[in-house]
Amino acid sequence: MRGWLTLTLGLLAVVVGAVWTVQGLGYVGGSVMTDERLWAVVGPLVVLAGLVLLWRGLRSRRLP
Repeated sequence: MRGWLTLTLGLLAVVVGAVWTVQGLGYVGGSVMTDERLWAVVGPLVVLAGLVLLWRGLRSRRLP
């Protein structure tokens, strides 16, 4: 069960960051974040943080 919280948070961050990115780029409408440059920059940073969390979670599960 080691690393499950880190894996879950990492996956959530990747999904949220991807949504923020496509909203910031204007591909998803109906939000105050649509076509806002801030979210097009913040989104990939959140995705990157999520990938780091996923990597750490997977690594902690493999260590004895």
